[in-house]
Amino acid sequence: MQILNGKKVPLSGADGLTVLRTIPHRDRPCVGAWCFADHYGPAPAGPGEPGRMDVPPHPHTGLQTVSWLFEGELEHRDSSGAVERVRPGELNRMAAGQGIAHSEVSTAATTVLHGLQLWVVLPSAARDLPRGLVRHVPDAVALAGGGSARVFLGELIGVDRSPVTMATPLLGAQLDLEAGSLLTLSLDPRFEYGVLVDAGPVRVDGVEVARGDLAVVDVGAETLTLGSGDEGGAGARVVLLGGEPFTEEFVMWWNFVGGSHEEVAAAREQWNDRDGRFGEVPGYRGATSWLPAPPLPSARLRPRGGRGRRP
Repeated sequence: MQILNGKKVPLSGADGLTVLRTIPHRDRPCVGAWCFADHYGPAPAGPGEPGRMDVPPHPHTGLQTVSWLFEGELEHRDSSGAVERVRPGELNRMAAGQGIAHSEVSTAATTVLHGLQLWVVLPSAARDLPRGLVRHVPDAVALAGGGSARVFLGELIGVDRSPVTMATPLLGAQLDLEAGSLLTLSLDPRFEYGVLVDAGPVRVDGVEVARGDLAVVDVGAETLTLGSGDEGGAGARVVLLGGEPFTEEFVMWWNFVGGSHEEVAAAREQWNDRDGRFGEVPGYRGATSWLPAPPLPSARLRPRGGRGRRP
């Protein structure tokens, strides 16, 4: 088992909100096709407070975003015309395809913000998918051994399956563990898995994993055991991510995914030129109408992905 420690990263557009980023990691560019995981909060999110989020319209290419909240509420707007509220326990999955722009803003009623922002890299054959947003509210399903699961993507064997389609085989599920519980879950041996601890610590196959860290289980495992501490304690919560290893190389920089340095550089130039590729985000009312892309690094962007390659 590999433990990836969350790295503190300030989040642009959030008035000082710092996230814990576990992937991409120098030792692990992806878990399945999950190529990015930011874990934030709980943070006070009133006006002027560090958890307040107001991210102006910004672009994406070559990926799907997954927004998953534990507390608070966000308003999502994008250039497909979608306007949605992101709420705890409700999946919002946005497909960028060849280009989309979107904004994320804490709602006025939000006093605490706490959640995950996840990205899924699209295989080259699916990067022309149409842009758009899908919303799904999974049921909470009781788990033998104490706790519940909300399966928002893919299938947790013997528990539940999400109807949301993805371009590669994936799993995403929130697991709430009762204090003192010990759960054994069935796994797909073709998948690699990541256990992201939101409230813990949690014992993953007997290894204690701290809050904000990600435990990676490689291909071949058929079961996973999770333990949540002593009875009478506070219980625990994890998000289980999984998928078949992503074997294609890809380039990821800022908010773009592409097949090469040239593709990403072209997307950056088009965004900063306000090219129509990304569309417009209607109804955003922030102080800045859009978020320009930063300069490219002086060195050529290196590919990542491919099993066993460096990020």
